Amino acid sequence: MIGLFNDCFPPIMDGVSLTIQNYAYWLNKKTKDVCVVTPKLPNVKDNEEYPIYRYSSLPIPMRKPYRLGFPRIDWPFHEKISSLSFELVHAHCPFSSGSLAMRIAKAQNIPIVATFHSKYKADFERAIPNKRIVDYLIKDIIRFYESADEVWIPQASVEETLREYGYKGKVEVVDNGNDYSGNNSAYVLREHAREELGVNSWEFMFLFVGQHIYEKNLVFLLESLAQLRDISFKMFFIGSGYAAEELKQLAEKLNLSSKVFFLGTIIDREILRNYYAAADLFLFPSLYDNAPLVVREAAALHTPSLLIKDSTSAEIITDSVNGFLSYNTTADYAQKIRELVQSPLLMRMVGDKASQTIARSWEEVVDEVYDRYVSLIRRTSGIQNTFLWEAI
Repeated sequence: MIGLFNDCFPPIMDGVSLTIQNYAYWLNKKTKDVCVVTPKLPNVKDNEEYPIYRYSSLPIPMRKPYRLGFPRIDWPFHEKISSLSFELVHAHCPFSSGSLAMRIAKAQNIPIVATFHSKYKADFERAIPNKRIVDYLIKDIIRFYESADEVWIPQASVEETLREYGYKGKVEVVDNGNDYSGNNSAYVLREHAREELGVNSWEFMFLFVGQHIYEKNLVFLLESLAQLRDISFKMFFIGSGYAAEELKQLAEKLNLSSKVFFLGTIIDREILRNYYAAADLFLFPSLYDNAPLVVREAAALHTPSLLIKDSTSAEIITDSVNGFLSYNTTADYAQKIRELVQSPLLMRMVGDKASQTIARSWEEVVDEVYDRYVSLIRRTSGIQNTFLWEAI
């Protein structure tokens, strides 16, 4: 069995949880022998075609809806997980689920893959004022990745962050996919979606999807939008997070209430697709993210993104080719939006190019992932693994 380990899973919606969900879905199609291991959520019943093993957890203060997991003290879970025989485990987080994956890998003498998704240091620095403690935690994370058989990153620029943290080992770049790729009727969907959402033909629609946290540069985004009051637009924020209420208050303070709408988390992927398709421009000024899925999801629906020049997220973007870049000032970001609303044809052309260059399907990505798993198992075991090789 392949085990996918992460500290969150839907209905908690973020890029990593969606990655796990799509890995599990497509691997299950190929092997019928995959499971997800993740913390429990209150009142959540899983009904996926593959097993999901959840362990006890508590909410993390100031990080709603994320949970702190305790797999070691959950005895029913411990007995169940100990009875499983894994061929390979893949940790997508270095904390409770990653530590559990590492223990299983060592106990069963199997390979472990660890993907580095997030800029953990920024999270620690926000919550912990003591630099020595932050440095210790980062060193602990690096020890985790150094113990893995392979370390994966979702795009090449993420390596720089890992090196800054002190990691000296080898990394493998494995792209993320998205489940909106291959949508050839995006323009038909766009017109229908705009009608459904009440966006008029003369209005511009902007969109942000992601955690509502300060690290995402959302104060910067609202202050940029406040410089565009003379433009007829609607801006939708989709997601949740510890800063959601304060961001709503800031939007009111900036007199943006008639233009900016906070919708909360949208779990239904079809409804979310309509927002991506209806948008003229996806606004993502984050300096925090490594390889955001949301930019790829927007691209799959032919919606270009505006990112910050030289940010890690912007590595896949060539300005005015498959997306747009701005300097990291609200004046420049606002000016870039102002220029783009005067060039709707350019936005359309760049959105088309984005769909061609940065929107891979999850099925294609997981085919590559599966081949990498097979290769790693073969190298580390020296024998042909039964379920993997029978499935090829």
